[in-house]
Amino acid sequence: METLSFILENGKLIGLLLGQHLLIVAIAVGLAILTGVPIGIVISQRPKLGRWVLAFAAVLMTIPSTALFGLMIPALSVIGYGIGVVPAVIALFLYSQLPIIRNTTTAISNLDPALREAAVGMGMSTWQRLCKVELPIAVPLIMAGIRMATVINIGIAAIAAYIGAGGLGSLIIRGIAQSDNRQLLAGAIIISIIAILADYALYALQRLLTPTGLNKNKVTSGQLKEATT
Repeated sequence: METLSFILENGKLIGLLLGQHLLIVAIAVGLAILTGVPIGIVISQRPKLGRWVLAFAAVLMTIPSTALFGLMIPALSVIGYGIGVVPAVIALFLYSQLPIIRNTTTAISNLDPALREAAVGMGMSTWQRLCKVELPIAVPLIMAGIRMATVINIGIAAIAAYIGAGGLGSLIIRGIAQSDNRQLLAGAIIISIIAILADYALYALQRLLTPTGLNKNKVTSGQLKEATT
């Protein structure tokens, strides 16, 4: 009850911190989608390159968030952005790469070759095949990677408060510093709730983007023709 009372009494402040938190995550994941999906498509056709890219992305994921934020401070201080939103966005962007790239390349690589042959037989160019066949079929797995990256980053973004990026992590930090369980719990609970809501929202978007003529478990050439005409 004390935590709920704290949230109600400080609704304006929490709303501001929530907006900062979501903005940081949205920018980072949005940029990661713009880079990760194309990279995943490219390396799906180049397995040797793909192994190196995925290995590098996996190494980035193993770096503790506090260490990565710490590395950002001296690196970006040269251009005057050692603390604040910029290093937070860059760090979250890097953490987003692995799930998005891996899921994209897996989805494209595992596409049934018969579907590509059917698309070629229908006279589609490489670009048309990618846009009308491969990506629509890959949507569920690509979106799963985006959902994973988003949920992970909502949690990691709380640590970004230590470098002055703001967000709901500020409540947790102040709660620890002041031995105030109300602030600590308020921050943790709200972060958990928005992570769950974001996952459900992206799942709804996934269902919306997946063509109705495509079955998520198995796609036949007949369904392909129906979905692309």
